[in-house]
Amino acid sequence: MYPPAEPYLVAREKVREFARAVLASHPIHLSVDAARAAGYQDVVAPTTFPVVVQEHTLAQLLADPDAGIDFSRVVHGDQRFTYSRPIVAGDLLTAQLTVSSVKNLGAHSMVTATSAIVDESGAHVVSAISTLVVRGEGL
Repeated sequence: MYPPAEPYLVAREKVREFARAVLASHPIHLSVDAARAAGYQDVVAPTTFPVVVQEHTLAQLLADPDAGIDFSRVVHGDQRFTYSRPIVAGDLLTAQLTVSSVKNLGAHSMVTATSAIVDESGAHVVSAISTLVVRGEGL
């Protein structure tokens, strides 16, 4: 387990920019009024938004010399999310990464890492689970 990453403040414009980038056009992602009408405090992040927060924890793993991961050999294999509640603008989120498994498949390795993301009260918001495939040398 790695130490928690620096807290990430979810900004309204970042949510809107991410929504546009992933073509999430539902009004709750773009309009404060629509989000509030749906019962949220502010715009709601698209379901894949936690990758923005998780990125900081994965950077810890990739920079760790003991992990021995050469980023130039990494291919993203899988991404999943397990939510307790949606992310909304204004959330102050902290993520902490745990390497869940490492599997060797011939010359390749598959590293599965889970970033548990909590709000400022410590309540779980979402877990982001990534599987990285590290290609073997000479491939």
